Amino acid sequence: MNGGNHSVVSEFVFLGLSNSWEIQLLLFCFSCLFYISSMMGNLLIVVTVTSDPYLHSPMYFLLANLSILDLLFCSIAAPKMICDIFKKQRVISFGGCLAQIFFSHAVGGTEMVLLIAMAFDRYVAICKPLHYPTIMSPQMCILISVVAWTIGLMHSVVQLAFFVNLPFCGPNILDSFYCDIPQLIKLACTESYRLEFMVSVNSGFMSLGAFFLIILSYIFILASLRKYSSGGSPKALSTLSAHISVVVFFFGPLIFFYMWPSPSRHLDKFLALFDAVIIPFLNPVIYTFRNREMKTAMRRVLGQMKGFRKII
Repeated sequence: MNGGNHSVVSEFVFLGLSNSWEIQLLLFCFSCLFYISSMMGNLLIVVTVTSDPYLHSPMYFLLANLSILDLLFCSIAAPKMICDIFKKQRVISFGGCLAQIFFSHAVGGTEMVLLIAMAFDRYVAICKPLHYPTIMSPQMCILISVVAWTIGLMHSVVQLAFFVNLPFCGPNILDSFYCDIPQLIKLACTESYRLEFMVSVNSGFMSLGAFFLIILSYIFILASLRKYSSGGSPKALSTLSAHISVVVFFFGPLIFFYMWPSPSRHLDKFLALFDAVIIPFLNPVIYTFRNREMKTAMRRVLGQMKGFRKII
């Protein structure tokens, strides 16, 4: 046995998404397309917000941070999944599995806090516009980023503590394409009921609580818009609808993973694929297509890049 985790398992084997060559080819093209699009779209948002002075506001600062998190998140499991699609033996080391769990929960926890902060930012901008510059100051924005990362890292450490000392002495096959705690706990050579409950409380109920908190805040904002602006500002409504869409897409799979007692394996894999490669792609698409300022700024940045290339 290994001393640290009292385990004889040094690696885990993924069953992957499919063994059919036709489906593998389709998944490879699909995953590559969305992964590259996610990376380019989120990187373009970060570059646009950073370089365009018209976007140096708290809302776009938080949006750029969200894009950075999506860049990190889609690079945790997707690249290995793409490389493993045509392999007969899809293997990950014990340390690699730990790393996937740590970074996915750290980034996911940070993004959860950031989405709450974005809801707060919209509340202050719409319901307390005169106090907005004071409340959402640059110092407050930096503080939000630091707090979000701190909570995300703390959440990840707590999640990892559930898993790192479990004894693994038997099967090491995961019917998935990435490592996550609910599936790994079932492979442990120990009673797992209490651990599964603790993981559900730590991730599932936290996700569910944060989701309802954000949705309630947006309902309150929409009610305030209708009350004070006779139907609501179209620009504010468009921004809110984009935020709500991102929140639903982000929290939906999380709540399913940690709250559903015995999910269908096919549905579980579909949502895992959706979470890994599609959600990071949807965020820049939603915020770009629903925001005129962002589209205009992107055109300016792309125009500057073309002009720079001509000079070179």
